[in-house]
Amino acid sequence: MSRSKEIISEYNNIKSTIKYHDKKYYVDSEPEITDADYDILRAKLIDLERKYPYLISDDSPSNKVGFEVQNGFNKVKHSQPMLSLSNGFSFDDISEFIDRAQNFLNINHFPELSIEPKIDGVSFAARYENGELTKAITRGNGIEGEDITLNIKAIKKIPNYCDYKESFEVRGEIFMHQKDFFALNELQEKKSQKLFANPRNAASGSIRQLDTSITAERKLDYFIYAVINDNFASTQSEALEKIKKIGFSTNPHNIIIDNLDDLSNYYNKLLNDRYNLSYDIDGIVYKINSYEYQVRLGEVARSPRYAIAHKFPALQATTKINDIIIQVGRTGALTPVACLEPVNIGGVIVSRASLHNEDEIKRKDIMIGDIVTIERAGDVIPKVNNVLKDKRGDVSNFIFPSLCPICGSETKKEIDEAVTRCIAEYSCSAQILGKLQNFVSRNAFNIDGINEKQIEFLLNKNLVKDFYDIFTLEERQLNTAMKLENFNGWGKKSVTNLYKSIKEASKISLERFIYALSIRFVGISNAKILARNYENIDNLIFEMQQANNLESEEYFKLNNIDGIGEKLSQAVINYFNRKENIELINNLRKKIIIEPFKLNISNSELNNKVVVFTGKLINYSRLEAKNLAERNGAKVSGSISKNTNYLIQGEGSGSKIKKAQELGIEVISEEDFSKLCN
Repeated sequence: MSRSKEIISEYNNIKSTIKYHDKKYYVDSEPEITDADYDILRAKLIDLERKYPYLISDDSPSNKVGFEVQNGFNKVKHSQPMLSLSNGFSFDDISEFIDRAQNFLNINHFPELSIEPKIDGVSFAARYENGELTKAITRGNGIEGEDITLNIKAIKKIPNYCDYKESFEVRGEIFMHQKDFFALNELQEKKSQKLFANPRNAASGSIRQLDTSITAERKLDYFIYAVINDNFASTQSEALEKIKKIGFSTNPHNIIIDNLDDLSNYYNKLLNDRYNLSYDIDGIVYKINSYEYQVRLGEVARSPRYAIAHKFPALQATTKINDIIIQVGRTGALTPVACLEPVNIGGVIVSRASLHNEDEIKRKDIMIGDIVTIERAGDVIPKVNNVLKDKRGDVSNFIFPSLCPICGSETKKEIDEAVTRCIAEYSCSAQILGKLQNFVSRNAFNIDGINEKQIEFLLNKNLVKDFYDIFTLEERQLNTAMKLENFNGWGKKSVTNLYKSIKEASKISLERFIYALSIRFVGISNAKILARNYENIDNLIFEMQQANNLESEEYFKLNNIDGIGEKLSQAVINYFNRKENIELINNLRKKIIIEPFKLNISNSELNNKVVVFTGKLINYSRLEAKNLAERNGAKVSGSISKNTNYLIQGEGSGSKIKKAQELGIEVISEEDFSKLCN
């Protein structure tokens, strides 16, 4: 066979393989390879197309976005956000978690922990009314998930009815025992059907079947790890014991621990014994046992403060750095990425690893061509652990670019930052793409049917240039010959579903809207702080424009909001003082509704009040007092102003007392503060 025919044959094989996996992922909901494996396939295809342009055809996967997706499941909002756990990878991480909880709660003793294995399965929530299972939901984006009620009812081990008649919700993990997984794959093989990659993938595909008889055939199991009902129990361990008596399954390895020595012993024992279990685990979950403490601790961003996952040790492998490339993110950050000789780490094919920044490359003395050890812990992005310098051969230095590799603009590195950024924030195509991808992401507008690749496609085809274009896409499509459904990968049904999703996303909370704008330094937590303190978009725009005057009260207010630093405040001021940004927001408001910030406060005296703390509190840490005030609707400031409603006085109060008296602001004790809170 000639070299040309070999290339064509290789290309066609890769193309057909990608198309197969696209269908398995987008249509069948039964992915058979990891994302990393899939990325390797696409990288090989694109590399061949770059080298041999004659291979490219209209049906090439490189021109295709997604697949015609079946929308067989309705969206359902969670009764309470279904948060993800933060991760710890060492005993130091867990010790710090305990210290943070103690400091927050202002206690000196070790808080009792409820501990159980972390199942490598699929999370779900199930609601019961008058003893009957009425609704079951996937985790989804944590705010809303897919309605899988019929599928959950098809799992024989999950009760459809129980004797507990109060309304409640259970949350748990669906998984497949290893013996059942192997039996399922044997059956798949006999039917000449593709095998599942691992038990988790098999469980995930099984509960998302449109045909519930398939779910019923699969031998799925589950463990409950949480109960949502205010009157059900006073501790995590009590809730698990009570739900078990009602007829639900809980993990038999759950125990209570009240010291680090016992915690360490449990961890080491489970680490050594995990392969004797009948199901896969990837770590251990620690939860503060007391529900009172859990409520006081609350959550930060997308994770609870009262729980942490202690992941098992990272998996490592040795490979070669073939190249180093630069990726440009939505805030202009230039991130170096190592292109690796693909290597299998714990069942996942890794071909790339983040090198973080220029300083990291210099610190580890990383060169192109180096042999390195790669580490992957859980879902964390793989990283280069160290360079094997004794194996260093033909290598070359990586020169960090002084110009943006995407748009050619100058780059800048602030004195107190490790990150180098492209300065062309509003013209660099990589930053525009990143901002658009963030805009439709689950923490922002959460638009179904339009993922990162599809946004890239729409941008490259000049169908979308900014945020506003997303909400005018359908009406503009009516007056163009270049119909979206005529492109490969965009069937009529998927386009219809996309337009429907865009319409459904046209109402958004203020905090998610702020996050969607991609203002530098403004993540989810900071967006919520801004929303809480300015309440609606008009207030935010007006006060940020006034805050452009460094002598103004608005500038003083912004810089004294607890949690808002000088860098962040300046970035927000700069954003809302750019005429083009305001025009874009005004255009968007013709198509969307930005809901004012709302707190579920019924009768708190602190609702909508500005409070300042001074001195040392006895019963609360400063962080808990701040969170308690905010849960009762208050806005916490770091400094006294004429807008302050209460100064809460602790021991050793300083000059703030005098200033409060001068301004006629009410000074109250810690005890009075507690009484004002619900």
